[in-house]
Formats: sequence, structure tokens, C-alpha cells
Amino acid sequence: MVYAHHNETDLMLIAQISDIHASPTNDSIARLDRVMSWLAVLQPDLLVVSGDLIDGNWPEGYGLISASLHRLACRSLILPGNSDDRAVMRAIMPQAEHWHDRSAMHFIEPYGGALMIGLDTCVDGEAYGDVTQHLSWLRQALAGSSDSTSLLFTHHHVFPCGISVLDAVMCKGTRALADLLASGIKPPAAICSGHVHRSMSSLFAGIPAHICGSVCPANPLMLDASRTPPAMDPPALMIHDLRHAHLVSGHVSV
Repeated sequence: MVYAHHNETDLMLIAQISDIHASPTNDSIARLDRVMSWLAVLQPDLLVVSGDLIDGNWPEGYGLISASLHRLACRSLILPGNSDDRAVMRAIMPQAEHWHDRSAMHFIEPYGGALMIGLDTCVDGEAYGDVTQHLSWLRQALAGSSDSTSLLFTHHHVFPCGISVLDAVMCKGTRALADLLASGIKPPAAICSGHVHRSMSSLFAGIPAHICGSVCPANPLMLDASRTPPAMDPPALMIHDLRHAHLVSGHVSV
């Protein structure tokens, strides 16, 4: 398939969606279709899906999601989340060729003078993530980005979001990750995650770090159990606007 893209010297748009959590008992596929309709107008150059595609061991959901993603005339790069079945994803999803490891489903994708790096942080049978065993792979991936701007995508968030129940299942090994990113290699321009079901941004090792909002219904902003406002957010996504090595990342609601 030939993918349309913008003039790489002018503008590169990377769309990120996360946490679809599709199930036959919810409306997540319909919510995803709304997001795809919005993105079809924008026409991004790449789409990154940062995990948790399905809920409840529903393999048919992967086929429906793939069909929805193919509404865009661009390449899709996909990471698994803790609710996904990696073996089923490899068997069903046509994007399987971009996963470079037989166990962890990392990806490295050069595009338009930039490098997209996807780090599979999932731990089998656990809701939390861990980067510890993947740091040598990441070091090699970042070493290949010395002549380009890179973005690092993960499913699990790498900075505490302030919601204690979610921070209990965030990414482990973040101190070692921070040491790696501060070790003199060229760091990514941003770290882009999901998992929280709410848009957030912070700094990690001095690098902009974002949590993409979810396609599925958002979690409440549970910073204090005694005063939690209701969550009525529409489906969310991010647009990473990269031009001339300058990155602007925007949170979008559809």
C-alpha cells in the first residue's frame, strides 16, 4: 500500500490514540469510528495506537479495529497494552510486520527524517508495566536516532499522574530509564504514553512526557477521593506536530 504524506521538509503529523478497550458490551468501536472520521479530515502521516485495544478477551475486536484504522491513508504502528493478548494480535492484525521482537512487541519506524520508537512495557498477567529488561534494546534504538528527531511511545505512563490507583500500576524501572536518557545518548523529543484514560503532561528526565487520553470513556480525575468530579469527556487523542525538528503536541477531544 502506498501511503500519502505531507512534504517532509514542511510538516509531519503523527496522530496517537490509546485505550480503545473494545468489547461487545460497550460502544468503543463506535467511539473509535468517530475518532477516525475526525482524523480523515486531518490526514495524518502516521497513526500510533498505544495499547489496550480490546477488553475481555474479544479477539474479533482486533479485526474490527484494524478495519477502522484502514479508513486512514497512512501507516498504523501499534503497541500492546495490559488488556491485550499479544499472541492473538500477532495472528490477526495486519500490522504484525513492524514488531521487531519475537516476545516483546517493540517497533522502530523511520519516517520523514524522524524516528518513531515503540517500547512494549507489558508484563504478562499484570496490569503494571516494566521497562527494566528492555533498556538495552532502547539504548540501541536511540543510538540509531542520532541524526533524526525521535519520539518514544509506551503504553504504561512513566511519571506519577496523581491518581493513586493508576500510579500503582504505572511503569516500573523508571529510575533506570531516566538514567539511560541522561547518559549522553540523544534523548527522544517526547515520551508519549496511555493507560490512564485521561490526558496529562509532565516532564520525565527533563523530557516532555504526555499521557494520551482514551478512546473509551475517561477515568475521573481522582486526585482526592473526597472530591472527585464526574468524567464526561468525549473520545480523546493526541496530535504530534513535527516540523523542522520542532515538536508541538496537542490534546484533542472529538
